[in-house]
Amino acid sequence: MQEYIIIFFSALASLFVARKIARRVGLVDKPNARKHHNGHIPLVGGVSIYISIWVLFFLQPDWFPNFSYYIICTSLLLLVGVLDDRYDLPVTPRIALQAFVAIVMMFSGLHLASLGDIFLGYPVGLGILGYVVTIFAVMCAINAFNMVDGIDGLLGALSCVSFASLGVAFSLHSNVELAQWCICLTIACIPYILLNLGIPWGRKFKVFMGDAGSTLIGFTVIWLIILATQGTTAILHPVTALWIIAVPLMDMIRVMVARVRRGDSPFKPDREHLHHILLKYGFRHSTALIIVLAISISFSVVGIFADYKNYNQLAVLVFFILCFVAFVLFINKLARTGALKENNC
Repeated sequence: MQEYIIIFFSALASLFVARKIARRVGLVDKPNARKHHNGHIPLVGGVSIYISIWVLFFLQPDWFPNFSYYIICTSLLLLVGVLDDRYDLPVTPRIALQAFVAIVMMFSGLHLASLGDIFLGYPVGLGILGYVVTIFAVMCAINAFNMVDGIDGLLGALSCVSFASLGVAFSLHSNVELAQWCICLTIACIPYILLNLGIPWGRKFKVFMGDAGSTLIGFTVIWLIILATQGTTAILHPVTALWIIAVPLMDMIRVMVARVRRGDSPFKPDREHLHHILLKYGFRHSTALIIVLAISISFSVVGIFADYKNYNQLAVLVFFILCFVAFVLFINKLARTGALKENNC
């Protein structure tokens, strides 16, 4: 229990300190045609979570395996993310860094070696292809969480869902140390969510996560997922990982495909994400946040329950694909309706 309290207040304190420094060095998010917030908002959520990770390590150094490899990766991601937040770096160096940290992860012994029993009950091994798939998975997770950061509270809330879901999974399989680690990561996100939503101090102390934070979170989630699904100590079926990050993953794929079909870069920013469409449809920010959060929690509950009951993995995968198709059709219908509402206004 003392770890929870220390992590919460260390994350909260670091936010207040970091936001002052961020204003002095220009690490702030400024309004533009795509960003409709008021004022210059410090981009320090990632810094707060990074500091909390170090505090947790000093409190319990044995909870997280291969911490040295992990912290090297997250330190690099945080550094480049801060530079990106400050100077708006091009896509290429960021993608190169994501590939590099994936390689460092594989040097630590973590990679996607199996897709689980998805072929009529038989395991599907990846062999040497697993290393390529690992790089791709790391990039997908990082960019999925990066792209979902579009309205107040959303990235923090979805991060809590993923970390808490993994914590429940580790707890159900008696891996207490990693379960505690996931719970502490969830707690570390709460002070950011409070300040991001203006609770209880109002918008005067508002902060944003920034690319530094979203990439750190995405990488941490995929690291924990690979820990949970691969090797002799695996406690989850690989298919379950899809449910744990379902909303960021589905939304990223849908938006990227739409961009490519328009002839744009898949990384070109726009306002076509799920949360944007809900706002265009007429929902308030708070309602849109609750809707997306409810969808994410529902997906995670389905995935964890199916894993716990050890349902046929091919059936679980097919059901996930059907949910993905339904998700895309639902969001596209909302987008069309929202566009009609905007045109009629």
